[in-house]
Amino acid sequence: LLSLLGILQLLAAAAAVYKQWIPNTNFETASNWDKGRVPCARDVVHFEKDKVVSVFVRSPHALTDMYLPLNGEFVLAAGAAFTSFDGSWDPGCDSGGTARFADAEHHAWFDPTLWQDVLPSGELRPSGPLFSVDEERVPCRYDDVIFQPETSFRVNTDSSQPVIHLRSISVMGQELNTPSSWAGYLGGPSAPLQFHGNGTLQVTGTGCPDKSGCACGNALDGPRICAALLRASGRQCPEPACQSPLQPLGHCCGVCGATINLDFTPDFDLQKYQDKLVQELLSQPKYSGVQMAISKVHKAQTFLGIMSRSAAPLIQIVLIDDRAGVQAGTAAEQLAADIMQNIAQHGETLGISSGKMEVATGSTASGQVGSPPVSRITAGTVMGLLFSLLFLGGILFLYRKGKLRLPALRRRHPWQRMEDPASPAPASDKGFDNPVFSVEPLDADLGEVTPKDLQVFYLNPLYDASETET
Repeated sequence: LLSLLGILQLLAAAAAVYKQWIPNTNFETASNWDKGRVPCARDVVHFEKDKVVSVFVRSPHALTDMYLPLNGEFVLAAGAAFTSFDGSWDPGCDSGGTARFADAEHHAWFDPTLWQDVLPSGELRPSGPLFSVDEERVPCRYDDVIFQPETSFRVNTDSSQPVIHLRSISVMGQELNTPSSWAGYLGGPSAPLQFHGNGTLQVTGTGCPDKSGCACGNALDGPRICAALLRASGRQCPEPACQSPLQPLGHCCGVCGATINLDFTPDFDLQKYQDKLVQELLSQPKYSGVQMAISKVHKAQTFLGIMSRSAAPLIQIVLIDDRAGVQAGTAAEQLAADIMQNIAQHGETLGISSGKMEVATGSTASGQVGSPPVSRITAGTVMGLLFSLLFLGGILFLYRKGKLRLPALRRRHPWQRMEDPASPAPASDKGFDNPVFSVEPLDADLGEVTPKDLQVFYLNPLYDASETET
């Protein structure tokens, strides 16, 4: 039992994602000062009076003078202190001046450039064939967040979602992984100086409960993430080498290479499938320059061109490579073809029901290759029949409610003429025109002699003499 628990803990640790905040507001960080260096003895230190700040001080400092903010704190490490400059010679400070502390208000939580992937120990995760789409470079709802020990910070949590969920937060070397422990920290004096903005951080202490993976949860703040990236890169995406770049979900700029969208069954295991792709395909020498991002995303559904409020979960694989010019994306394209072939052979065993591949390289325009299963074709047929039944049912409903009038249908007997009857005579005329019988008036000219015994008779097709016999 103990060995089983140990294995489960190792698997949980391997699946966990740790993201570490990069900026700090430490006194000894040179980039935090307008002069690009740490203040020395002859300097006058100036903190803006209306800027809220938390500053960690690691060592003792002698200063000529210091102006403090109205709301802030100094966190002093063991042995750290401030003393007044006594006028003695300082080899690193020939001439004094005013040293102003940099503004930390612009450090935003949803800026991917301010986060880095680390190991549980806090060390940088080694670079490899895996990368993250832009929305997942910021902490996701089941990630662990680390603020480096012995550092101070200030981060803007402005968000399009009222609550930002996280698995845990480590501050000053203390891991807060329960809602109660995090609530206790928020009630302390440092939290308001470290976190500001309209988004509320909430620690859940739970990881992703689904072996098929969990969506990151940063889709609502996608525009913030992309705006921060574009500010850092000159406010525009780099020019891609392919004519029709792909646009992966959760990524800000188009890419050359390939994307694969997978429909999965309850048997699918995201972590195992990722490990399989890395070990069996990405590790091959011919794919040494290819990088892969794989995660669960939610894609908005459409029906008859109308966007639905619901979103379907799918597994997105993004493949890019380091090739340039007309070769850009070609290695990624080949890897995508190998993945699709593997799915065709072993998809059912892996818990993959179908896959669709899109490709964009420097030599060709983007295209799609899919593998729709028979069940999807059957589903389309069923949907077509249901739509037809709904259409006919709607017509019948409107007809019975009197909202719709249908043309009357009259059954004709075989002995009835096909021609339509003549128009009725006016109301003042008691007679009618018989299309079978025609008699000239008596005063008509019948010739020079009119026989006295002239008899006029006709056959009435509507009259049968046999019917009068008794």
